[in-house]
Amino acid sequence: MIDTAQAFGIDIGGSGIKGAPVDLVNGKFAQERLRIPTPEESTPEAVADVVKQILDHYEVEEGTPIGIAFPAPVKPSKPLDFMANLDQSWVGIDLNAFMSEHAGRCVHVVNDADAAGLAEAQYGAAKDKNGLVIATTLGTGIGTALIYNGVLIPNSELGHIELEGKDAEKYAADSVRSQKELTWKKWGKRLTKYYQLLEHYFSPDIFVVGGGVSKKSDKFFEFIDIDTPIMPAQLLNDAGIVGAAFYASTLEEQ
Repeated sequence: MIDTAQAFGIDIGGSGIKGAPVDLVNGKFAQERLRIPTPEESTPEAVADVVKQILDHYEVEEGTPIGIAFPAPVKPSKPLDFMANLDQSWVGIDLNAFMSEHAGRCVHVVNDADAAGLAEAQYGAAKDKNGLVIATTLGTGIGTALIYNGVLIPNSELGHIELEGKDAEKYAADSVRSQKELTWKKWGKRLTKYYQLLEHYFSPDIFVVGGGVSKKSDKFFEFIDIDTPIMPAQLLNDAGIVGAAFYASTLEEQ
């Protein structure tokens, strides 16, 4: 692994597994990322084999902080109790222990939305912002991360709070906009209801909006009528890898 990398990040998704060495000074990839399709049968063993393949490709040495962004709530030393986008055989597995054993190196697993939020707080839209940052990813569902004065409050699932009698993400996610062919204005009104609900319960200091649609923030931000400052994410699809690497580096320092 090249000298400018201080950590390594991997982002496990339903369609692809991506990894890259990360320069923690700048929050950028130290080398071009490698993406391998997620195995069709996304069992723990199959996914772990891809993770090891990526680490071996970059010759990541033992002792390098390695973070893995994972699409589920992650509780250290406790088995996974919920899985939405990968094979159900993941349920009951201690992610950190399992992935470390199969990778042949110590790794630290973090929820993927939490990883993205950390990246934005450390290097992106929410850098140097005090108070409570709520980072949201608008995609198939709604992922969330809570960061207070730079400290992660892990495993928030605020895409599942009730809104209009259903999970909020089933009302306001970007996938809903596409399926229902909503105009940007109509979708913005739905997002207004969602972010107003978060304002009511959490009184955040800033919202950061990520997910692929954040690149089109100029099309719908004007229709979100809330009091809290709201900003598009800056790291976009790099956020999971960068945030996972940063997360691992903070644990290695302890």
